[in-house]
Amino acid sequence: MSSSTPGPFAMDQPLTHRRAGWRIAGVVVIAILALSAGGWLFMQRSKGAVYRVPLNRVTIATVTEAPFEDYIAVRGTVAPLIIDYLTTDQGGTVKEVLVEDGARVKRGQTLIILSNPALQLQVAAQQLTFEQTRFRYEHDLLDIEHQISTLKSNLARDKILLDGNAIAPSTYQQELADYQYSLQLRDATIASRNVEQRVRATQLTGQARGSAADVANAGVDALTVRAPIDGQLTALDAEVGQSKTQGAVLGQVNSADRFKLSAQIDEFYLAHMSVGQEGLFTIDGKPFRAQVAKVYPQVTNGTFKVDLHFDGAAPRDIHVGQTVDLKVEMGGASQALTLANGPFYQDTGGSWAFVVAPDGAYAERRTIRLGRRNPDVVEVVDGLKPGERVIISGYEAIQKMDRVEFSKPDGNP
Repeated sequence: MSSSTPGPFAMDQPLTHRRAGWRIAGVVVIAILALSAGGWLFMQRSKGAVYRVPLNRVTIATVTEAPFEDYIAVRGTVAPLIIDYLTTDQGGTVKEVLVEDGARVKRGQTLIILSNPALQLQVAAQQLTFEQTRFRYEHDLLDIEHQISTLKSNLARDKILLDGNAIAPSTYQQELADYQYSLQLRDATIASRNVEQRVRATQLTGQARGSAADVANAGVDALTVRAPIDGQLTALDAEVGQSKTQGAVLGQVNSADRFKLSAQIDEFYLAHMSVGQEGLFTIDGKPFRAQVAKVYPQVTNGTFKVDLHFDGAAPRDIHVGQTVDLKVEMGGASQALTLANGPFYQDTGGSWAFVVAPDGAYAERRTIRLGRRNPDVVEVVDGLKPGERVIISGYEAIQKMDRVEFSKPDGNP
């Protein structure tokens, strides 16, 4: 009989099966973990870029239906309504300064006297020339007047002779023609004298004067600076002994009791600003109005200038340089969908915003369209509904995010 004997590896079979089972279990676990990680990644990608922030670190406002006031806030500065500059008609050395900077002056009051010896000599020479010219014209006019008187007497005498046929008609007609010529010569001489004296005076002083005395006075006036209007003298730039060229500005006279408001406005509003628009402001709790009187189109450093005149009497006790906060109306009030203005507008240009979910747990990026704005609110044109809430604080940290999730406020467990 033969007997069967177990092979040398008979006892290894159960261990091999056990190891294979462990390998399969490991693969299953790894697969499950991979699927879980993939699912988590898929969920995160579906959310987009997420930013977590404590709720008390953001400012949230609600979209509401309310009247929208179309205005801009500007800061105006009180300025004189009229400014007249003091300039020199002729150059010279400052001889006298008769007023102090800041003084009240009257129109025509002498303020500054200059000295110019060369001009004074020129005036003296011109005055002598005027005197000589005047004497020549007077001499010529005396001769003409004498001739006119003689011809007039001859005509009266010869008219009697002509009526008696004692002289020929041609003789009388010749005397009459001479008389008429003398009258015309006198008129022409007078006109020529006046024109020449006017031209000489203008060449010397820039003013049309007629007599030699006027020319002398004009020379003095050219060296005398007078107040052009009633007002207050400011920015005086004249010290005794200083040399001033022709046309130099020596100061200015401001209208003392008449004022305006000047304001610098962002160039964005240049196309929307026009004469007649109203500005509202308060001083000491009292309301006042002003109207845009002039718009300066030149843009400097991103702003342009406007002048506003007071509507009615100016506020009492205001002074040059005082600042006033104005609301310049760009249009009337109208019902609109509005949202509180905030830094987010500068970050997005009003084209998108983070809108808070109904449960308040997070906010998602949404395309919107905003229209008019004033310092308080912006007009919602599209993309938002009444009652929805929007993050209106700055978006610097969340500019590239798609979703903002809110955590508990700082300091809370």
